[in-house]
Amino acid sequence: MFQSDIGFDAPEWLTAEHMTGTTIMAVEFADGVVFGADSRTSTGTYVANRVTDKLTQVSDKIYCCRSGSAADTQAIADYVKFYLDLQENETNEEPTVEVASRIFQLFCYNNRDMLSASIICAGWDKIKGGQVFCLPLGGMCVRMPFAIGGSGSTYIYGHCDNTYKEGMSEAECLKFVSEAVAIAMHRDGSSGGMIRLAVLT
Repeated sequence: MFQSDIGFDAPEWLTAEHMTGTTIMAVEFADGVVFGADSRTSTGTYVANRVTDKLTQVSDKIYCCRSGSAADTQAIADYVKFYLDLQENETNEEPTVEVASRIFQLFCYNNRDMLSASIICAGWDKIKGGQVFCLPLGGMCVRMPFAIGGSGSTYIYGHCDNTYKEGMSEAECLKFVSEAVAIAMHRDGSSGGMIRLAVLT
């Protein structure tokens, strides 16, 4: 516990770091990507915000899903957005999803001892279409057909492996994501609120 300025031990919910203890998810389909996330932000055992938006735009057609420390992931997303805007202004071309994910990796890996950040970077570009890159704690970067993250993801690995199939349509992907996030929210105390869904084509 931390001593407050008025001389007594402050409760955990007053001093704990804001965490997006969460469920995040993205899946590729033929024409783009479907994103999904819950909306709960917790501070220890206290729910600090029940309508958080964990889907962050970093470029016109590239978004990231954030889990871990809210402050860390917001700062990283802001840096990546800055560098992608800079690249787009210099080259007059939209950045690719892989470039965005590698910039995320650069920040997450080089600062892995100081950050608590797990990110899913996904989007669409004219070279490779819809893509999903998973960046778990530590800064590894891997392209996957679908990615899940956050504390709620531990409850749905089996469900996702059993339910996912290649070549799903947009509607099937939306159903896949919404069901998986709903199951995680039901089981995980740090996930909750509402399900935010987004389709990027």
